[in-house]
Amino acid sequence: MSTELKKFLVWGSYCENVLEKRAPFRQVHLDNIKAMYESGRLLTIGPTQDLTKVFAVYVAIDIAAARQLVEADIYWQNGIWTDYEIHEWTQVY
Repeated sequence: MSTELKKFLVWGSYCENVLEKRAPFRQVHLDNIKAMYESGRLLTIGPTQDLTKVFAVYVAIDIAAARQLVEADIYWQNGIWTDYEIHEWTQVY
């Protein structure tokens, strides 16, 4: 088994009324993504301007580990993110 880290693109959807529904979880979410970014497990994350989708690039050993990172987020656990697609990414530049 390889221990090489891979990059995974994630596109997800937000729930309706996301601004109101995320409020109780927002600081925990922000603290978590900051810690993941600082440790190198997250390269970027953010919403689309219309707040309907989220985009992220996670770094993990395999797709199962990347899914664990997504599903450990308080937004996923509380239905703020309602679904997501994940794809291994080959970065050229």
